[in-house]
Amino acid sequence: MLRTIPGFNVIRKGGTDGDPTFRGMAGSRLGILLDGELILGGCGNRMDPPTAYVFPSAYDRVTFIRGPQTVRFGAGQSAGTVLFERDARRFESFQTEWLSQLTFGSFGRNDQLIDTAVGNANVDARLSATRSEADDYKDGSGQRVHSQYERWSLHGTLGWNPNAAHRLELAGIVSDGEAAYADRAMDGTAFERENLSLDWQYRNPHMGPLRALDARVYYNYIDHVMDNFRLRTFTPTGMMPNRTESNPDRKTVGARIETRWHWEDAWELRSGIDWQRNQHTTRRSTNAAVTPVESLPRLTDARFRSIGIFSENTFEGIEGQRWVSGVRVDFHRAEDPRATVPAGMMMQPNPTANQRRSETLPSGFLRWEYEPTTQWLLSIGLGHSQRFPDYWELINKESATSLSAFETKPEKTTQLDIGLNRRGPSLDYGVSLFANRIDDFILIESQVPKGPRMATISRNVDAQTYGGELTASYRFYDNWQLDSALAYVRGRNRTDSQPLAQQPPLEGRLGLTYTQEKWSLGALLRVVDSQHRIAINQGNIVGQDIGRSSGFAILSLNGNWQVSERNRLSAGVDNLFDKSYAEHLSRGGSMVAGFPPPTTRVNEPGRNVWVQWQFNY
Repeated sequence: MLRTIPGFNVIRKGGTDGDPTFRGMAGSRLGILLDGELILGGCGNRMDPPTAYVFPSAYDRVTFIRGPQTVRFGAGQSAGTVLFERDARRFESFQTEWLSQLTFGSFGRNDQLIDTAVGNANVDARLSATRSEADDYKDGSGQRVHSQYERWSLHGTLGWNPNAAHRLELAGIVSDGEAAYADRAMDGTAFERENLSLDWQYRNPHMGPLRALDARVYYNYIDHVMDNFRLRTFTPTGMMPNRTESNPDRKTVGARIETRWHWEDAWELRSGIDWQRNQHTTRRSTNAAVTPVESLPRLTDARFRSIGIFSENTFEGIEGQRWVSGVRVDFHRAEDPRATVPAGMMMQPNPTANQRRSETLPSGFLRWEYEPTTQWLLSIGLGHSQRFPDYWELINKESATSLSAFETKPEKTTQLDIGLNRRGPSLDYGVSLFANRIDDFILIESQVPKGPRMATISRNVDAQTYGGELTASYRFYDNWQLDSALAYVRGRNRTDSQPLAQQPPLEGRLGLTYTQEKWSLGALLRVVDSQHRIAINQGNIVGQDIGRSSGFAILSLNGNWQVSERNRLSAGVDNLFDKSYAEHLSRGGSMVAGFPPPTTRVNEPGRNVWVQWQFNY
C-alpha cells in the first residue's frame, strides 16, 4: 500500500515483511506507528520490521507526513511518519457494522478479513480478524522464489462513553505468522505479538480553551523465532553446520499524553509528553536437534529509555496564511549489558560492557502555508531532527576501531521542504521538493577488513540528499482520468566523496482510468530508470548497495464493479507481460536447497492475477 505513494520503495526479501523506504531513507528514520504506538521488531537482521505486524485492511486510515514536519509522534523521524489508525466507534443508538473481504490470487494467495462492531451510545465493541497466506511465487522467468508465508491477527476493543465528552477504550492485539526468505540462510517461523493498551479521550468542542486531551498507556511484546530447517530443506554450511535456531524478543512499555488548546479560532496548540522503555533479549541454539532454543536462558543485550516533551502550534492570524511550528526535546538513555560480543566465529569480551550513555536531543520545525483559495496551497518548511542510534546501529554492529558500536554519535538532519498543490475543475497537480544536510549520518558498511575477518560496522559520515515528487491528474470526457507521478532523489556521502548508498532510481508512473456509475477499468504503467550511482557494501540497517541495476517498465490492469449497495468486486493483473525484473533497492539472493541458483537481487513476482470481494453491512 505504501508503494502507491510516490517516493516510497520496499526492500524485497521474500513474499512479505518488506522494509519500506522513503526518499532513500529507511529504518528508524521513517517512523511507523500503529494506533499511536511505535512498534520495534526483534530480529537483528530486520526479518521483522514494523510492517511485519501491520495488517492494513484492519485499519481505517493511513496518514503520511513527509520529512521532519511534525514533532508530535516521536523523535528522529527525518524521512517522515506513517500513522496506521483506527477510528473510535461511537453510536447514537444500538447499531451493528460488518465488513468482510476475501482476496484470491496467483501463487496461492488467500486473504480474509472480518471487521465487526456493535454498540450503543454508552458501550461499544469492535473485533477485527485477518489472515493472509501465499505460496512461493515465480518471477517473470518462471523461476520459483523461496517466499511462502502465512500471517494472522486478532484485534479487539471495548469502549465506554459515560457522556459525550469522555471515552475510555481498552484494546488488545494478538498476531503470529511464518515467512520464508529468499535473501538469507534462515526463515521466520514465529512472529508472535501481544499488545494491550488503555486510552482515555476527552473532547470539549464548545467551552474553554482546552478542547481535547488524549492519554494512553500500552504494553507490547514481540517474540520472534528464526531457523534454517522448518520452512526449507536443511543443508549444512560452514557458518551453520547444524540445525540452528535463534529467538530474539523485545518488550516495550510506554505512555503518551497530548492536549489540544484553542484561542479565538486563530491559535491552536498541541502539547504533550511521551515515554517509552524497551528491553531486547536473545537466545540462540547452534544445534537445535540436541539443545532446543526454548531450553536456553534469555540474555539481555540492550535496554533503551526515552522521554519526549513536545509542543506544536498553528497560527492563522492573517487570512489565507498559516504558521505551523513545533519544538521537541528528547532525553535518551541506553545500556549495553553484553559481557561478550561476536568477532567472526569467536566471542570476545565486550569493550563497552555494562556502559550507559545519555543524550538530550532537540528537534523542531517552522512551516509557512499560503492558501489564497481552496484550490491553491503553497508551503515552505524548515525542519531539524536529531536521531539517537537505534538497536541495529548501536548494539547489533561494531565500529571501525572497536568490537562495539555503542559510542556511535546521534544523527542530525536539517531539511528544507517546499510544496505546491493546485486543484481545478479538470486538472490537479502537486510539487513536493526537499533538500537536506545530514551531519553524523549513521552509515552501515559491510565487508570491512578487520585482520583475518570481514566485519559489518556502523560509522558516522556527513551526507546530503535532495529531490522530490511531482504528481498530476487530468479528467476529460466525463468518464476518463489520467494520473501521473514522478519521483527522484539524489544523495552524496560528503565524507567519502562518493554517492550515498541505497538511493532509488528515477521512477515515473502513468495511470488511465475509465469510470461509469457502477464500474471502472484502469491501467497503470510504471517505468523505472537504471541506477549507476552506487556505493558497494554501504547502506543502512535495511540493506547495502549490491551493484548497478537496469531499468524496467511494468504494466498492470485493474477493474471494479459495485455489484450492489453492499457488495463490491475487484480484479486485476499485475505485471501483465510477465517481465523478469528486480528493484534496485532489494536484498541479494541466497542459496536455498531445492530452488534455482540465487539472483543478484531477489526478483519481483511475475504475472499476478487477483480478485477481491468485499461486503459491507
